[in-house]
Amino acid sequence: MATIINNPGEPRESSSTGVIIGLLLAVVLIGAFIIWGLPALRGNSAPPAQDGGVNVDVNLPGGGGSEGGGGAGGQAN
Repeated sequence: MATIINNPGEPRESSSTGVIIGLLLAVVLIGAFIIWGLPALRGNSAPPAQDGGVNVDVNLPGGGGSEGGGGAGGQAN
């Protein structure tokens, strides 16, 4: 014969230990990223451009006359 004990009247205690552990773990991971992750990302980036490093000259066509409709840059009447 088996004895079954059922006590539904007892209050169930809840614990917030899991939430605290999760928050501490999140803080540790964010701190580790700030300490080791950001400097590593900055170290792999390209250096800033020096003054006079690249000079790009672009010549665009002047367009048509002021009569309009001729070419690019023509003024409308």
